[in-house]
Amino acid sequence: MSASAGLGTAAGGLDARVVVERAAFRLDVALAVPAGSTTAVVGPNGAGKSTLLRALAGLAPLTAGRVALDGRVLEDRAGAPRGSPPRAAASASSSRTPALPAPVRAPERRVRAARARRRARGRRRQGARAPRRLGIAHLADRRPAALSGGQSQRVALARALVLEPSLLLLDEPMAALDAGTRLDVRDLLADELLRFGGAAVLVTHDPVDALALADRIQVLEDGRQVQEGAPPRSPRGPRRPTWPGSSA
Repeated sequence: MSASAGLGTAAGGLDARVVVERAAFRLDVALAVPAGSTTAVVGPNGAGKSTLLRALAGLAPLTAGRVALDGRVLEDRAGAPRGSPPRAAASASSSRTPALPAPVRAPERRVRAARARRRARGRRRQGARAPRRLGIAHLADRRPAALSGGQSQRVALARALVLEPSLLLLDEPMAALDAGTRLDVRDLLADELLRFGGAAVLVTHDPVDALALADRIQVLEDGRQVQEGAPPRSPRGPRRPTWPGSSA
């Protein structure tokens, strides 16, 4: 499982158009995920699912497109020169504060410091709750190599949630688990996604995971979106199935 915290904090969600070109492959996907909801991205190997997650996380540069989180632009390739670090530029520009008269700056610093202390206390409380809620508090002293697959996934999820991100990216969180552990982790993840207030993007090969965890499903093939919509709430799968390997 991989997770990423976005830069935004206000309510709003993810609004992205991701274009990534590599040799003979082109990914061109639009994705809108409201805060408090989960979108599952499914598709065959090579469809571009992991490339999409890497681009949303800022780990793969956009060829074109735009990524905005909670109304804050993280990357916009419309006017950015090729080869520039768009995430770093966005962070630098957003961290600048306008010049203020001296009498105003000192009180502002005190207010910001107080807010930072409150946020730190909140993170510590969240940091204490998440392991208990996920049933891993007793694993705090174990080395990673001593953890089972299910325990490792719980730890990865707890580490992501402790950050209280605005954007949670989940890459095949149950792919390496046995059937019994998969059911447990899926139920646990469903509960956590209901609590999560940000936007979540789940990449999975398994339609069952998508149906169980997502508010909307987007199907990718060859770097393009071929179907998008709300999942039917029945175990039989989509009414208009274009799942990988199925016929329309």
